[in-house]
Amino acid sequence: QVQLVESGGGLVQAGGSLRLSCAASGRTFTAFRMGWFRRAPGKEREAVATINWTDGTTYYADSVKGRFTISRDNAKNTMYLDMNTLKPEDTAIYYCARKSTRTASYDGWGQGTQVTVSS
Repeated sequence: QVQLVESGGGLVQAGGSLRLSCAASGRTFTAFRMGWFRRAPGKEREAVATINWTDGTTYYADSVKGRFTISRDNAKNTMYLDMNTLKPEDTAIYYCARKSTRTASYDGWGQGTQVTVSS
């Protein structure tokens, strides 16, 4: 059973930056793909960015392209989300999750980390 722990959230002014981390624990961690998701107040959860754990190919939601960068450190079983030029609409709880195989659903959801961007 994989356990994922997010960290790095906080309060930042519009235009600022934050780095989120997602650390995976477990005896043997494997993943096909990892992703960052967010849920803003009153909205559905949405995918922000995902990364193939093996070859590093990435996906970004249109709303964050050019501002957010997803990366991973396989040796540390850790994924990152560098968020720049933050906007108030980026305010949400950010979660990370793992897709163990190409066809599996995302699992191992962490507890989330709050990101608040003030205008």
